[in-house]
Amino acid sequence: MKRLRLHCICVVLQLIPRNYYADGEPTVLCFRPEDQYSSMNCEIDDMENQVEQEENTRLINQVLELQHTLEDLSARVDAVKEENLKLKSENQVLGQYIENLMSASSVFQTTDTKSKRK
Repeated sequence: MKRLRLHCICVVLQLIPRNYYADGEPTVLCFRPEDQYSSMNCEIDDMENQVEQEENTRLINQVLELQHTLEDLSARVDAVKEENLKLKSENQVLGQYIENLMSASSVFQTTDTKSKRK
């Protein structure tokens, strides 16, 4: 920002008339040809700074959006992990229940011939 201010001040100083009469009255305003380019450079610098600022704002917004997305995904992963642990626990309970039912039922009891084959 300091560079821009200094550059604009230099442009303004270059626009001050260069030729004076002895009594201090200015003659016709005389500008050096490079004065035009200096003021154009200042405008270009202003536009570049504006574009750069807009780009920075866009990138900041994009980063914030990605951070929110990451937070949402992280929360979702945590929720899925909890659900997974809950389901594993339920599966263990159901597995034990089924095992107990099978051991209590005569249909699923092993016979002597099957145990001899092992």
